[in-house]
Amino acid sequence: MVGEPDTHELARFRRPPADVMRLARMGSAHPSRLSFLRILLRRLRGEGWRFDRSLWEIDKTGVGRALYRAIGPERTYSLVAFAHDLPPDMRTDRVIATAWDATFALVDGEPTSADLDRLEANVPLQEAGRIGPGELCLSRANRSVRLFEYVVDCLAAGRQPDRAQVDAVGYLMRTTAVYGAGKFGAADHHRIADRPEHAAPFQAEMLTVWLIRAFTVDIVEHLAAARGGAKAAPLDPDIKQGLGVGNSTGLGMAPFLVRHPVLLDHWMQAREDALARVRALPTASDQTVSAFRAALTAAQENAAQWRSAHPIQVDKLADLRADLDRLATHLDTFDGRVPHPWNVLWHWGEGLSLEGQEALLSLLLEPHGALVDGLTDCMSADEDASFRIDGTVGVGTTRALLEDHYDWALALDFDDLGAVAQFWYVSEEKLEPRLGNRKDDAGAEREQPLGIAWLASRFHAALADLDADMPLAEFLLTQPEHRYMARRLQIVARYPFAEVRDNLIGSDMLPIDLMRCKLAFFGASRFDPRSDKWVRISLFQNEPYPSDLNAEASARAAQ
Repeated sequence: MVGEPDTHELARFRRPPADVMRLARMGSAHPSRLSFLRILLRRLRGEGWRFDRSLWEIDKTGVGRALYRAIGPERTYSLVAFAHDLPPDMRTDRVIATAWDATFALVDGEPTSADLDRLEANVPLQEAGRIGPGELCLSRANRSVRLFEYVVDCLAAGRQPDRAQVDAVGYLMRTTAVYGAGKFGAADHHRIADRPEHAAPFQAEMLTVWLIRAFTVDIVEHLAAARGGAKAAPLDPDIKQGLGVGNSTGLGMAPFLVRHPVLLDHWMQAREDALARVRALPTASDQTVSAFRAALTAAQENAAQWRSAHPIQVDKLADLRADLDRLATHLDTFDGRVPHPWNVLWHWGEGLSLEGQEALLSLLLEPHGALVDGLTDCMSADEDASFRIDGTVGVGTTRALLEDHYDWALALDFDDLGAVAQFWYVSEEKLEPRLGNRKDDAGAEREQPLGIAWLASRFHAALADLDADMPLAEFLLTQPEHRYMARRLQIVARYPFAEVRDNLIGSDMLPIDLMRCKLAFFGASRFDPRSDKWVRISLFQNEPYPSDLNAEASARAAQ
């Protein structure tokens, strides 16, 4: 790592958790070079991975199977894709769907013919089927109703689709789930956690989606050739580059950040340390200023194409576009020779909207890869290591820790019905997280422990009149219902970015804020809420394809 500043020096440039861990700011997060898909692509490129499509058994109607391989220095991973003939009336993004346009499995290694047959009998069933420990991910995707057939028809006729129509959607297919880490029989993460290519979070899932992106273009060009014959055209490379993989995500994703506090801390800590490192730089070189300007131009172009009909996001987009324009104008007077110029720019940016501030954070990281990319090694977590509660701590010390780290929660009035208006539960039908209205909906007695602020308040009240010297273990023996909150408190005392510092069951809580934060770490762009409970995004838009990395590797080998 070059130019790594002193730890004490960094402290004065780091934002405090009390500012960072608020839903409104988390719900304005932008992807950055620390996002998981960017981490994946850097490794694939840097290690010279090779890619091929070793099987294509798709008929002229678009039904069949295909196999894509990612071949690394030590291991190979294979995406098995199954293409289906799905009637339009069965195409839905809802989790209750039972059929999809395409289904996928990421295989650890190369599947045999018997493996392919086994997967073909199970993968199209998704939750109703089973994969095994030789598979890492299970996924499915549907065609874009607006774009897929339009692009096929254009290419079949020998012409390119209108760029504006393509940009308005941004993907040919969208996934509705990417399951991993032991779900539905897949390998548990611990089986691959010691492999370098899985050191960062969600790398198997990101590889799955990236290879799906290649499939979406291949299937469109295949169908166009089947319909148009010799006159059919391949997709223009520039248009192809602008396509990502869409994703529809609902409430199932939202509780993840709450249930994995140490992991959340490591993600946020890495990002905040990266920002602090850039702000601490004594000067700004002409090269980094030029790279910053290029990143800003790309961000302005992305914001101009970003569309949403949701009122909240419409307002955020207006703020973002205006703030990026203000930033571009302000750069005319930017002086990289003043002390800590990036910090000066950051303080100027504190006058922007939250959207603008968080976009500025991502832009500041972009030209400083050598300084910040190594922080990705710190973004995974051994959550078992923090599970044990230290019962020797006294009740008085525990009270003091609560008042220090959960002051924001203790300030809330939970006698106000608005503070407990919602509750989290798991649906019986799909075993997915859902959100109920406490006043009108049944099931509050099965509430999931995600209302952390309320739990902290009740824990504090239970400790109020006890002897300060009483060991915490003695208290928990008589009131074990507080073990969960006792554990979280001890985690937050060690990991300051582990807790979302807002009421997650209040009437004004928006689940999309939690979802956007997580999706930004994935690397999602074009965040488009369809309600406050589900959202569409795009992954890998304007990033290279496997064929691009193959070409780069060949060019390097020829030098």
